[in-house]
Amino acid sequence: MESAWFLPIAGGLVGIVLGAAARWNHFCTLSALERYWYAGDSHGLRMWVLAIAVAMTSTQIALYFNIISLDDAFYLQPRLNLIGAAAGGFLFGLGMALVGTCGFGALVRLGGGSMRSLIIIVAVGLAALVAQRGVIGRFRNAYVEPHALDLSQHGSASISELVASITGLPVTTLVTVAIIVALFAWSLSEASFRRNSKAITAAVIIGLCVTAGWLVTELHSQVSFDVVQLESASFVLPPGEVIFSLIAVTGEVADYGMGLVVGVVLGAWLMAASQGGVRWEACDDARELNRHLVGAFLMGTGGIFAGGCTIGQGISASSTLALSAPIVFFSLVFGARVGLRFLMEGPGVISESH
Repeated sequence: MESAWFLPIAGGLVGIVLGAAARWNHFCTLSALERYWYAGDSHGLRMWVLAIAVAMTSTQIALYFNIISLDDAFYLQPRLNLIGAAAGGFLFGLGMALVGTCGFGALVRLGGGSMRSLIIIVAVGLAALVAQRGVIGRFRNAYVEPHALDLSQHGSASISELVASITGLPVTTLVTVAIIVALFAWSLSEASFRRNSKAITAAVIIGLCVTAGWLVTELHSQVSFDVVQLESASFVLPPGEVIFSLIAVTGEVADYGMGLVVGVVLGAWLMAASQGGVRWEACDDARELNRHLVGAFLMGTGGIFAGGCTIGQGISASSTLALSAPIVFFSLVFGARVGLRFLMEGPGVISESH
């Protein structure tokens, strides 16, 4: 299908399902971490890990049967930027704590009527554009990207391929299966969560939506005469591209990721409206607005340095078994922890931690 609108429409349809599922069961990475740390409730985190397991399983099955090929996927390129992954993940997590959600969560909340989320999304998108193509992007290209590790001798940045290459053993499939089993085992190890059919259903839908992105963009690349970027779900740069395409004639041609952004907001709105949950909200005061703007800047900048967000690296990259995914995830979690402690205990906590 050569229509220029195929990818954005497909992204929009997948986004509607993704946004509706997230709104239906309040899927939020920061909320999951908060409940796990401060309330001893692991259901949100288990739901997030289950979504990763489902996305990884369905993506790896598609790869095994040659339905898709992700050789050109960004996350698997044989250059691992450890500095960007660690520092960017930390900045994103810190910003996420200041804002109260991630970029994806802000889109879902926007669908429920949160005007503060609109401000967050605009700020995240603009910060991402600056970090990708502006003055911060020049700094990143000059001082961060040149220090990336070259993994080309191992084939790609896939964890399973790296293990097979380093050990010299044909263990690619074994490593993949072991990781998937471990993720499913932990996420479903608690009996009360196994009884939470709503959370499990939402996690399965979200995981499948991530794989749908790989399928759509990969299959379209096989029939299109144009270069098609292989992508799944990420919510750092795409919001900025949506903004740029709306205000500039020279903006990006609509693609899958941009359609996904719009679809998530629409899907969240449809779900919120069906539940009577649309509520117009704004920032309470200037102090809250300032905190949100600073947090959004950190998320947009950190997300570009890290190569993704809680969804982009957390689930999409994980589905490909990219080595960057766990590095960004743990850096992000650390940043969120520091940010939440800062908010709850004040600036003194930073000096006390050293």
